Amino acid sequence: MNATDLRPHLLAFAARPDLPETLALAGTIALAPRRRGPWRAPLAGLGARDLDAVLLTYFPGAAPLRPLLHIWREEAEAQQRPEMDEFDDLVALLVAHQTEDAPDSRWIAHAVATASMADNHLWQDLGLPSRVELNALMQTRFTALKLKNAGDMKWKKFFYRQLCEQAEVLICKSPSCAECCDYSVCFGPES
Repeated sequence: MNATDLRPHLLAFAARPDLPETLALAGTIALAPRRRGPWRAPLAGLGARDLDAVLLTYFPGAAPLRPLLHIWREEAEAQQRPEMDEFDDLVALLVAHQTEDAPDSRWIAHAVATASMADNHLWQDLGLPSRVELNALMQTRFTALKLKNAGDMKWKKFFYRQLCEQAEVLICKSPSCAECCDYSVCFGPES
């Protein structure tokens, strides 16, 4: 079974297939083979026990897929992480801003961070139908971050801006976004 086949199977096994959380977890898990290196894990940074808990909670009928997902997880864990690894910092940022302190909020933080290591817009790398579902996910699970992103900056750029501000690293070319020559890159349409 390849990644394009896996997402519909996960959603068929889902307890609540309509939730943005379910869609994001299913998309991140299914798109694992398309990511590089250690980010090929179904949900990077989560061990076997957590991955099983995700399956049991969100995709209770997915037991037949468990061996495949664990093979992907083990293969990804064998990969060396890049030297400049912001993954853990991004997970920490998301967990620090989770709306509710619950195990599934941590799993979703790992899904968002895992998808952030891929190359497309975040909603695409989460396997979501559009940015609308991503914004709903952020509003529900990471409300404080959603409120901070008042200008609706592209999410990956927003996350990295937050991480740079935490590290007191200046990355912006202008004192405000409205004056920046890269405004359309950070805030432009996503297709």
